[in-house]
Parts: sequence; C-alpha cells; structure tokens
Amino acid sequence: MGRHRKHVRRSPRSNPRGVLIARAGGFGFVSTAEGEFFVPASAMGGAFDGDLVELAPLPSRRGGGRPGAAGRGRREEEKPAARVVRVLDRAHDTVIGRYEVAEPFGVVVPEDTRIPYDIFTMRADHPEVPDGALVRVRVTQFPTRHTAATGVVEEVIGTAEAATLGVDVIVARHKLETEFSEAALAEARAAVLDAEGALSAGYRDLRDRVTLTIDPADARDFDDAISLDWVGEGAPSGARRGLWRLGVHIADVSHYVPWGCSLDLDARRRATSVYLVDRVIPMLPEELSNELCSLKPGEESRSMTVDLYLDDAGDLVRYEAYPALIRSDARLTYDEAQALIEAADVGEEAMDEGADGGEGRPEGGARAAQLPSGALRPPLAAADADPIAARVVAAARLARLRRGIRARAGALDFDTVEAKVQLDAEGAPLAIRLREKTDATELVEQAMVLANEAVARLLEERGFPCLFRVHEPPAPDALGGLVPVLQEFPWFTEEMAARLVTGDAHAIQAVLAASAGRAEGELVSMLLLRSQRRALYRPVNDGHYGLGLGSYAHFTSPIRRYPDLVVHRMLRAALTKRPQRFDQEVAALPWIGEHSSDMERVADEAARESQELKMVEYLANHVGESFPAVVSGVASYGIYARLECTAEGFLPMRALGREYFAFDAARHVLTGEETGRTFRLGQRLPVTLVRAEPATRKLELKPAEGRDLRGLR
Repeated sequence: MGRHRKHVRRSPRSNPRGVLIARAGGFGFVSTAEGEFFVPASAMGGAFDGDLVELAPLPSRRGGGRPGAAGRGRREEEKPAARVVRVLDRAHDTVIGRYEVAEPFGVVVPEDTRIPYDIFTMRADHPEVPDGALVRVRVTQFPTRHTAATGVVEEVIGTAEAATLGVDVIVARHKLETEFSEAALAEARAAVLDAEGALSAGYRDLRDRVTLTIDPADARDFDDAISLDWVGEGAPSGARRGLWRLGVHIADVSHYVPWGCSLDLDARRRATSVYLVDRVIPMLPEELSNELCSLKPGEESRSMTVDLYLDDAGDLVRYEAYPALIRSDARLTYDEAQALIEAADVGEEAMDEGADGGEGRPEGGARAAQLPSGALRPPLAAADADPIAARVVAAARLARLRRGIRARAGALDFDTVEAKVQLDAEGAPLAIRLREKTDATELVEQAMVLANEAVARLLEERGFPCLFRVHEPPAPDALGGLVPVLQEFPWFTEEMAARLVTGDAHAIQAVLAASAGRAEGELVSMLLLRSQRRALYRPVNDGHYGLGLGSYAHFTSPIRRYPDLVVHRMLRAALTKRPQRFDQEVAALPWIGEHSSDMERVADEAARESQELKMVEYLANHVGESFPAVVSGVASYGIYARLECTAEGFLPMRALGREYFAFDAARHVLTGEETGRTFRLGQRLPVTLVRAEPATRKLELKPAEGRDLRGLR
C-alpha cells in the first residue's frame, strides 16, 4: 500500500521588492514587479528615500489611503498598502542636516524632508559645532522600530544665515571635491608656457593666423578657439570648388598634466568641472584652467590644432592634427557673434534686393578679400570689412551647411531651452534668463563636433587606443511607450508610429519637425530626448547614434573634462611617440570611462539642482500670480506643468476639483468622471503659483481662474 503524503513542501513565497520613493508627509511608494504599493508613514520601518526595500502587503482597508487623501478613497484603493519588512540596500550613508544642541546630544535634523528621522550624535565628540549649523553626519546605526538613528558629524558645511547655504548643501550631498592637494597646486604654480621650447619641440607657429574664441558672456576658461581661411580653388575631384581651412585650436592641457602627476590624480578623481548656479568647481586649479591653459586674446598659448579642409558645399575633404603655438586675436560672446551674423544677413538681403543680377562682394581689405563670394560669401558691408566679423559670418554659413549634412546622416537635434538664473553679488536671484540655440552657438557646436569626429577617426586609422564617446540607439520599449502619448496629437500619423518604434533616426527627426512650433513642440522634444540612452565613455567604439556618426570622441574641452585630456594624450602619442607609462594609462581606460561617465551624471544633477534651487527662490516672490504653462506630466495623483521659464510645478488632485479622475497610464491622460474634463501631455494650462519651497525645490500650482497671465523670464 502506497504511503499518502499529507503535507507538500512549498517553496517560500518571495515578498515584493523595489526602491522606496518617499514623500514629505512621511509616507512613500514602491514600484515592484508585482505593481506599485503605498507605504504609510507608520509602516516605513526606518527606510529612507531611495532605499531598496522588501515589502509585506497589508490587509486591505476600505477607504484607506495615504494621508491627506480625504474624499479620494477610490483612487487610493487602486494602490495596495504594504509595510517595509527590511532594507536590502541603503541609498544614504551620510545625511545633510541642521545641528541642534540637546545635551548630551547633538541632534541632526535632515534637510531633506523625505527623511523623517532625526540622527543623534554625541555632543562631547564635537563640542565646537554651533547650534543651528548645517552639517554632514555619517549614519552609524539606522533607525528601527525600537531605536533611533545615530551617527558621527563629518563636516560643518555652514551657518543657517549664509546666502550660499542651499548650494553648499548640494555640493555636500553630492560629495564634490572643492579643494586641490598641495602637490597639485604646487605643480600648477610651477607650470610655464615656454614658447621657444614649444617651437623647438616641433610645435607649428600659427601666431599669425586670425584666431578667435566664442563663449558665453560669463565664461572664465577658454579652451577652444577657431580660425577660418580661404586656401584656394580645387578639390580632389578636380572640380573648381572653394577650399576652406577651418582650424579648431584646443588648449594643450596634456603638456602641463602628464599621466600620474598630482594634477592628474586630482583631475582624474573629479573627472569634470561642475558648473553650479553661483560658482564653478573646476577640474584643474585656476592657475591652469583660467590662466595658462585659457586661450585669452593677445596671449600666446600652446594648442592641439585640428585643421579641417572643407569645400563650398560643407563636405570634409581632408584633415590633419598637430601641436601648435597660437595667439587668439579676439574674444567674442555668443551675443556679440550673433549680432555680427544677423547684421550680415540683413545687409545681404538689402544688397540682393537692389542688385541687378550679379552677386556683390566687398572691396578693399586684404584679409576680407580672402573670403570670396559664393555659397560662403562674407558680409556685404563696408569696404574695409572687419576680418573677425568676416570669419564669424563665413563660419556661421559653413555651420548651416554642416547641420544639413549631419541631418541627412541621421543626427538628432532636440529643441531644448536652457534656463540660467541671474544672481546678485550676495547670491540672491534677480531674473531667469533663457538660452536658446542661435547661429553663433551652432557655429561653435558644428566646428567642435567635426574636430571630435576627426580625432576619433585619426586614432582609429593609426590603430591607437581612444576613449570614445558612445551613444547607443534607444531601447524599442522606450520609443514604443511614447506612441500612445503621441497619438493624442492629430499630426502624429500611423506611418510615423511604425517607423518610430524601429528606432529610425529619420523618423524621430520627422516627429520633431511635425511638432515644431506647436504648443506641445518643446514637450515632444523633451519626451523623445528622455527616451534616449545616456551617452557614455568607453574604450570600444560602438558609434554615436544621436550624432549619426560611426566614430566620435571628446577632444575639445580638456580643461573641464577628463576624457578629453585622455584623448589629447592618445593623440600626442600617435603624432609623436608613446610617453612613459603610456601602457598603464591604456590599461586604465575601461575604469576611466566608467568613472568619468558616473561623475558626469553627478555633475549634471548638481548643476540642475542648483539652478532649480535659485529658480524656486525667485518664484517664491511671485506666489499668487498666474502664468502660461504646458502639462508636462500626468500621474494618478496629479499633474505636472512646465512654466515658460522651464520651472516645473505640481498640481495635486485636490486642485483639479472634487470629482473623481480616471487615469489612463498608457496615454498619460486624466479624465473627469462627471464633467469629462481631460488633462493630457502637451495641453496648454494657465496656472497660479500656490507655494514655492526652496528647501525642497518644489512648486505647488493650481489651475488659473482668470486669463491675466504674465511671462516669467
């Protein structure tokens, strides 16, 4: 007779796991493979925002939900509640907070309102820390149901009265290095130009070439300059076409910062300069970044130069790279360069209207005469045309040709607006300025992209290692997820959808072109940009999808980006000879690429947070006012709206009305059950600013009742 087993061994049921997104009210949400869970404040189990946690579902409660959800129980019931069983991985080992003396303790109250746990330190360990100071504390014991969090003060960041305190917090939270080692500073102070030594070492003398820099008005380091000259007729095909020499001259930082020196070690750790709203944290000491390596007008400088020879159609004919000695003739801001370009365009329009068939060209001025008429003719102005202006205008027209060439190759050009907050001497916000693409910025961008591509190709052709800038195509799921959203717009066709999900770059271009100039145009550009993978640094060339290039490397900013400095060293080795420990640097390329990619992400986040901080500070003076906005995000708990100044605020459900709104997650649409009102991405929505909280960088909005709107710049 067979034995009957009454009990079957079961495999243990695994609990849901995910990253906790905490809210200022003390509660949070966790997205898991089993769905999204709501975690009440009483069930957080000592977890911090960003922690990887394991959950245990809580019994269902009718009418339950997160605090403040009165009258909206049906919506909360859609998210099951859970409690944190344990924390699997901590996102924070240090916390920034306000130090409060409570003998025998020094209690640190976190600045991040999403961390609802005070951290206790022993006052006797740091009796010098003043009450109210902002500190960084290392957590030695995380909170539990029965014990408080404890820690040790690592750093005093500042006092609560300091105007720069908010940015100081960002610097501390991202652990950005602000001091150089004494050895690195000593090496920077000892560096000298030695022009004669450069020439005797084989540097070409380009000091007679007309050279200029074009940068933002507030730039302090100038690591790239350009020159443009007409060098004659003819092309390899024998056709009589114009031949232009576009010189891209980059500060020769690798001469002053060889591999393994103290300057290099400091720069390698930082990997990038960080451009915050009120300061720059440079990758290299100012003796180099702002002085010796900066291509200032009237001063001699060592450079790594790439000469790019292009015909009248903008096609690259050939290129060469070499070290050189240059002297910049002028420093222009983007606005100054743009004014020269616009003046030339207006002048040519007037000349064309009054012309009787022939194309005009300037007279007199030997340097101006070097720039002939034709596809890249110089400005038709005074006889003694300014040689700097002539080159700026010709370079802008060359950039327009290059942009067309790149577009045909599949390069993507997203319509983005960059916001910069203008501060007074004390760090208080005065205004929000928007920076958009212009002919002047395009001029510099196209020249730098072409030089970067040429250097990557040169190193590949010579079989030398390189740290490539790699951009992979977007994931199909990322693009496919946008289709339901884009189908909300009448101009989005089925053909566009079919091509878009394949990752066809030309399909993305078509979507960008179709949305341009519409209310949702900037949002569509932003959504498509977010769908892209982040570009990375790798020693293996996998191409650059966004630029439509098979080979690409960063070469043009060695003052502020460590990968560019590495590429300079590789290029120097390819042009001259391999230096000592060259193989050591080559072996480190995988680690350097990964570390530089990580630090670039940190720098970008810190820069964005600092701008948002001051933007919210500025908007705090405009509470109660109404502004035009566009819906930029839709969720089950409310909508996000983007102001013209690029600031994004949140409209909670209570601001939308008392009716129940159904959320369509695929289409990102909220629909009112009673009125049928809808809120969707890209929709114009006048809003009123209800609250601005600089500490959390949060804006609360509500729909504007009237139409008395104002722009905010």
